[in-house]
Amino acid sequence: MFKQSLKLITPGNLNIFSGCLKHETYCTITSQSTKKWDLLSAVCLERHPIITKPMSEMERKFQESIYEIEHEKSFKSNHELRIEREELEKKSKVKVLDEKEDSKLKLQSVGEYEDACKQELESFKFAPRITEADEKNITNTFKRKLDRTLLLLTEQKFGNTLLWKPPQGIRNDGETMRQAAERILLDSCGSDLTVQFYGNSPIGYYKYLYPMAVRTEKADGAKVFFYLAKYIKGNISDKVKHQWLDRTELSQVLGKGTRRVLFQFLIPE
Repeated sequence: MFKQSLKLITPGNLNIFSGCLKHETYCTITSQSTKKWDLLSAVCLERHPIITKPMSEMERKFQESIYEIEHEKSFKSNHELRIEREELEKKSKVKVLDEKEDSKLKLQSVGEYEDACKQELESFKFAPRITEADEKNITNTFKRKLDRTLLLLTEQKFGNTLLWKPPQGIRNDGETMRQAAERILLDSCGSDLTVQFYGNSPIGYYKYLYPMAVRTEKADGAKVFFYLAKYIKGNISDKVKHQWLDRTELSQVLGKGTRRVLFQFLIPE
């Protein structure tokens, strides 16, 4: 292989090869240097599920099987042992002493105890899975779709067009991309919001060119770096138009380019 390579580059065509190499290198450098980019940080702020999703038919059957196995292998409870003890006392007419039994239980019979437990169970009410925001289709609150992951979008102006996008903005001089993301989220949503960022590195990015009418000498387009964060507590300022949307709703609201990039690193449901 080495000898064959020497035959390909002969003294006669070495100058031609060098000239082509210089020409290609020059063209590549020129192509890269013509584009100037604004650096933007964006925050993908997620509200994680608060309750579990309804079980599928297979999951329900599996759970019932597990409960049945646990019931068969479980030990008897104190209440069951008490029932057996009282039945034994009635048959033998001999009191069975149990020093560990609480003296307070003797003030309440087995039937009274079971009635009290049944009444307590009937009075207990489960919290609704469907909230008022779900019923009225209110999207500017995180108190909706409690069993799904929601992503925050804010209304932003691009030229003369209003678009729904994750909070984003241009990085200032002297800032890291992570610092810019924290500042942009604070400026966009207010100081009442508490979040947790996942690491100092972005989870994805995309770039796009500005329309010819808005291009400047400083930038021909933008590179947007996305940071992932988790909602902890707090509320977003009422002055900010925002939405908390699940994956299906995101596919309907986001622009094609933003949707394609976000769905590459957001976990599907």
